[in-house]
Amino acid sequence: MTNDQRTKDCGGYDSCLLLGTVLLLGIGIVMVYSASSMLTIRHYGSEVYFFKRQVLHTLAAILVLICCRYVPYSFYKTLVYPILGFAFISLVALYLPGVGYAAGGAKRWLRVFGVSFQPSEFARLALIIYLAYSMSKKQEKIKTFSVGFLPHAIPFSCFIILIVMQPDFGMAALIALIVWIMLFVGGVRVSYLLAALVVIAPLAYCVLIHADHALKRLISFIDPWQYQSDAGYQLVHSFMAFGSGGVFGAGIGNGYQKLFYLPEPHTDFIFSVIGEELGLVGVCFLIALYFIILWRGIVIATRAPDLFASFLATGLTAALGLQACVNAGVALGLVPTTGLTLPFVSYGGTSLVVSAAMVGILMNISGRRVV
Repeated sequence: MTNDQRTKDCGGYDSCLLLGTVLLLGIGIVMVYSASSMLTIRHYGSEVYFFKRQVLHTLAAILVLICCRYVPYSFYKTLVYPILGFAFISLVALYLPGVGYAAGGAKRWLRVFGVSFQPSEFARLALIIYLAYSMSKKQEKIKTFSVGFLPHAIPFSCFIILIVMQPDFGMAALIALIVWIMLFVGGVRVSYLLAALVVIAPLAYCVLIHADHALKRLISFIDPWQYQSDAGYQLVHSFMAFGSGGVFGAGIGNGYQKLFYLPEPHTDFIFSVIGEELGLVGVCFLIALYFIILWRGIVIATRAPDLFASFLATGLTAALGLQACVNAGVALGLVPTTGLTLPFVSYGGTSLVVSAAMVGILMNISGRRVV
């Protein structure tokens, strides 16, 4: 596999990847309506407020997926630095008066011309494209610190600092994992990667002990029942949702925990609602769909026509797979609460569109052959 090879688009879509994505989008629409209908009646006077918005988000996501499917992946090479620069400026703009705004105690959203979006989602994609491009160009010297590690650590550090300041510790941790995996696959010395972990660990500890909200979440993760009226409230009610769901679930729309007990049932904890209403069978089916996407992503990365495509597919697959694992892990009490959404299923426009773009790029890589 060389770095620069001529390729042609053989057309079509990766059927397994497309099927998994479309089914998840459909499940997302149904479950967002089920999880949010009572909530929106109280706050907006209509049970279909979030449902209608999710349908629009899904249509936009499908359009983006189709567009990215037919944009040659090599095109991103020519735009790698403008994409990275735009992502950085967007993160900085969060702190400009009248541009960035806060919700739920975190300043994570930009509002431009009446449209809101989350810059950290785009920043994740931008870093993946940059790392894929940079590592594919530097393979001959990827083992050296000054070429293989430092040029990738600097932009990563800048992005992470801006994201932690929001604060968004979940997204910061997710990006850190994606970058670590990409650098490892790219051939960066393991000693440098392990040294980075040694440096980051105490820094992360210092940040957490000074962030009361994050510290409470971490403590409640260890024993949620001891803090069930405070920091462990979300996790305890998530457990109750899964417990009452049983094998076959209570049925769509019949969940109890979403009725003002489980916070954020249509976003962060939609997996818990699925567990209660669709049961173990529904949860296993959902996990199987994510495994299909993960499997196809790995296959695409290993069969990619050049190094840039291979690294890009690796990063995109890691991003989708890790986010799904973390969200499910939070709902099941396997990892601390992060605030990350479930890809393609949770309510949210930015996450949905960016995830669809990732799948579209994977499909473009899958459909191209060396000539």
